[in-house]
Amino acid sequence: MNRAFITGITGQDGSYLSELLLGKGYEVHGLIRRASTFNTDRIDHLYRDFHDPEARMFLHYGDLSISGQLTDLLYAIRPDEIYHLGAQSHVWVSFDIPEYTGDITGLGTLRLLEAVRKTGIKTKFYQASSSEMFGAAPPPQNELTPLQPQSPYAAAKVYSYYIVKNYREAYRIFACNGILFNHESPRRGETFVTRKVTRVATQIKLGLKDKLYLGNLEAKRDWGFAGDYVEAMWLMLQQEKADDYIIATGESHSVREFVEMVFERLGLDYKEYVVVDPRYFRPTEVDCLLGDATRARNRLGWTPKVYFEQLIDMMIEADMELARKEKTLLDAGYLCTGNHHLIQQYR
Repeated sequence: MNRAFITGITGQDGSYLSELLLGKGYEVHGLIRRASTFNTDRIDHLYRDFHDPEARMFLHYGDLSISGQLTDLLYAIRPDEIYHLGAQSHVWVSFDIPEYTGDITGLGTLRLLEAVRKTGIKTKFYQASSSEMFGAAPPPQNELTPLQPQSPYAAAKVYSYYIVKNYREAYRIFACNGILFNHESPRRGETFVTRKVTRVATQIKLGLKDKLYLGNLEAKRDWGFAGDYVEAMWLMLQQEKADDYIIATGESHSVREFVEMVFERLGLDYKEYVVVDPRYFRPTEVDCLLGDATRARNRLGWTPKVYFEQLIDMMIEADMELARKEKTLLDAGYLCTGNHHLIQQYR
């Protein structure tokens, strides 16, 4: 039985990756942070109590800021594959907490690679790199495009990208960078723009909200489905030689296009509900990201299955169901206006 270790297992990508690996017969170990509230809702459907003899997913408390603990975990787990997805992953937030972002998103990768080196375990390492690293570089972007980061998050990811390449060359560690362009799903966090749009738009449709506040509507992104992208992560670690790969759909759409299509699907005119709030603009914007995934297509045999319109339909359907539950609870008096986030526990 192959054994995998996933940092960021409770996130969008971690949940889809866990499903994929468990479906392939893996034993899955995940790193989670201790918090006073449960944050495992994305993977609760996969979890079995560790007393269950059929349990194949195990969660370990830890933190990417503690190098010794990471080393101890790798000694104990001895994974065949490591998927490093954990990070402070919100670009806009990284301007508010740049030091923390650099520590976790940048140095966290170094600590994990050092743990691999010090333990001497034979493993394959996947690093979740980001299209944000390209920043101001003109599209389309491929593996040879110069990196021009435009945020503390992107700069931290650039550090991680190069430290992975360095450890691959210096210590012969099988380490890959997956440079994933924007990938979304119904499990996307509600502060990320695509999920914010589908979540609030469905609430507006049912009369639960009346406005959607957004920043730059002209920014263009290459949006794919997270479930497709985790398959590419796995494929990278099945190769004989480690390398770096762009994962993208090859289509770019503006935030405005995304918003317009979501509201159109709901029979609404977005211009009546969307308000541009300058506070959501980044200090330095990234105008256009468009990925060229030729290498992944040719070497990994990977192509996306879900494209822009299918992705939107998928997210609207999930968020409409959530909004209906929310409205039912609100009408019954179980939910107060302004506390819509409490619907999470009723999913």
